[in-house]
Amino acid sequence: MKVASPSNPVMSDWLAEQGFRLDAKPYISGALEAKKMLERLPDTVPLASLTTGHNGGIFNGPMFRRVYLTDPKHSVPFLGTRDMMAADLTGLPRLRKSDADSTALSYLRLKPGMTLISCSGFNAGRRAYVRPDMGECWSSQHMIKVEPDLKKIKSGYLYAFLLSRFGEALVRGSVYGSAVKHIEPHHIVGLPVPRFDARFEERVHQLVERSAKLRARHQAELVAATKDFFDSNGLSELNDIRWHQQERDLGFEVESVGPTSLRALNFAPRARRLLEKLGSAPGSTLGTICSGGTLRTGARFKRIDSNPEHGVRLIGQRQSFWIRPEGRWINEAQAPDDIRLQDETILVAARGTLGENEVYSRSILVTGSWLQHAYSQDYVRVVSGDPEVSGAYLFAFFRSEAVFRALRSLSVGGKQQEYHPSFLRELHIPLAPPTARARIAATVRYAYQCRDRADVLEDKALALLTAAIEEAAG
Repeated sequence: MKVASPSNPVMSDWLAEQGFRLDAKPYISGALEAKKMLERLPDTVPLASLTTGHNGGIFNGPMFRRVYLTDPKHSVPFLGTRDMMAADLTGLPRLRKSDADSTALSYLRLKPGMTLISCSGFNAGRRAYVRPDMGECWSSQHMIKVEPDLKKIKSGYLYAFLLSRFGEALVRGSVYGSAVKHIEPHHIVGLPVPRFDARFEERVHQLVERSAKLRARHQAELVAATKDFFDSNGLSELNDIRWHQQERDLGFEVESVGPTSLRALNFAPRARRLLEKLGSAPGSTLGTICSGGTLRTGARFKRIDSNPEHGVRLIGQRQSFWIRPEGRWINEAQAPDDIRLQDETILVAARGTLGENEVYSRSILVTGSWLQHAYSQDYVRVVSGDPEVSGAYLFAFFRSEAVFRALRSLSVGGKQQEYHPSFLRELHIPLAPPTARARIAATVRYAYQCRDRADVLEDKALALLTAAIEEAAG
């Protein structure tokens, strides 16, 4: 239950301002306080006056039947509300190109500089900036696209405002619904956008743009590192395995099945061929490489909530693949030691289902600024115990589509899947010559330096804008 207090009352004239809404959110979410503060600024303009394009530049899209394909020649990357927050867009589902190019859907193609706002579901109200590498993507109807008129406002500046705590309050205050949350374009057309002198807005814009370019570079460098990994190990064909173009695993026979497993998935022909191909390159098993390191899931524990000032942010499987992590704050003293990780630990999502768009079997690398967070037990922690095999080198392998498919073939369980520990230890890791290993690791490390720098620039843009608004509001 949300209750207003005598120190934070709801005024009767606010009801008319909010269209006589009788739910609590618009009145005690901070949206009205933010709006009142912005009204004290010398210059604000409605959001709709700063946009251009389809439906005035603030739109979501029609509901439509989605036909997914896997061949890049006949499909385009398709971004949903969960994917708009993702740091790595490699595994996006793909929409049939003929549908995407049709008159009815062509305007759903993203343009760099747009701001995306999720408008349906539990996460309604999240914002994301369309980076340069997202220009070939189409978007779902479950996100609002805000296309700025570049003759009137800089795209990075507009995004910085919508991402700021003022934009956060205004956008979240527009959310309605109980079980399923919603925002519609007409709910945000009148949001007041503060205006400052051109030099200041350009400065904020440039910080956001540089941040977006660094995040695109992060993505490109990781893709290059994975390609270099397979090329250097003589496995170039694994850069594009075309999993769904291969013959389906139907009606196969397996000889000499032992007591380790009787599950057909563990012996599926496509996965067996993939594992045999990996095994054809010189290398070692994952269990051997992690001897003296770590190869296990985390310890289960009870979460004790804490204030951010005295706790640590706990990252779960879904949030760990986002650009910026979100998670609950817990008391670190009441949690096991392994929630904290050492540099270049690989985390493999270790529990989930086999849906194509689920994170189960996807991997992240914990390094740089992400070492300050804590991580749940729902990952396999992969820490190399071999000084000649770095975590950065291993990550170029683990993030690949080939390993995603290989790991899923090692699954056990009913609805919720986990990895068979024996099969996981036996996973073959190709080991390129030392110079190639060093080069691949350096590429991965540079990618994460770009990511950390992007976060710093975005935070600086938000800090500048917030300070300017507070100063102007008095």
